[in-house]
Amino acid sequence: MGQNDLMGTAEDFADQFLRVTKQYLPHVARLCLISTFLEDGVRMWFQWGEQRDYIDSTWGCGYLLASSFVLLNLLGQLTGCVLVLSRNFVQHACFGLFGIIALQTIAYSILWDLKFLMRNLALGGGLLLLLAESRSEGKSMFAGVPTMRESSPKQYMQLGGRVLLVLMFMTLLHFDASFFSILQNMVGTALMILVAIGFKTKLAALTLVVWLFVINVYFNAFWTIPVYKPMHDFLKYDFFQTMSVIGGLLLVVALGPGGVSMDEKKKEW
Repeated sequence: MGQNDLMGTAEDFADQFLRVTKQYLPHVARLCLISTFLEDGVRMWFQWGEQRDYIDSTWGCGYLLASSFVLLNLLGQLTGCVLVLSRNFVQHACFGLFGIIALQTIAYSILWDLKFLMRNLALGGGLLLLLAESRSEGKSMFAGVPTMRESSPKQYMQLGGRVLLVLMFMTLLHFDASFFSILQNMVGTALMILVAIGFKTKLAALTLVVWLFVINVYFNAFWTIPVYKPMHDFLKYDFFQTMSVIGGLLLVVALGPGGVSMDEKKKEW
């Protein structure tokens, strides 16, 4: 069996997977995508005192302003998640979550930490894909399933979302000399470039979803660490951030790459 035959078989599998899952794949994608905001909103409730004291000590803004910041994060994220999952006022919810990302980037000094900044930008990329999906939902026979109608802003939102997802992947690269790490980086980078430029997009995105999920469960198993240890929170944060990128990739699978992509250009040729 030649390389083209293998690629064709893999693409057929991806198309078959999409046909079977098209009614519930967008819902799973949305849940994964907003999981970071959901987890962070819940954490604001359980760690109210710690978060308030951190903001107060970092910015010297006083008890009242620090408490208001935590409350805004809690309500903003949980309300946004509920609206996205219920498919009500999705565009307003996305803009609200964009605001939360910007607020946290400044408040937690993420702007000066390249790794966390790229992850926040990748979250923004996921929200862009969510916005593109909400624009594409017209009169569909299945509630919540995107239609094929295209519009120029939606195409560029899809392109921006795909490119920003690359940033998240870059934070997962392992810079050591082991054969497995080098192979993992090369294969993963090749797949992510395919997603970014929109070539064999659905197959590349689906492969990345499986690969990222396995890596996430293996490396970020926060449930194996006692809750009182700091590593528990670090791994938990990484786990849900990666799940959000998986959600973004699943939206790429469900929506397709959009008009600004090599897959669409090939149709014109």
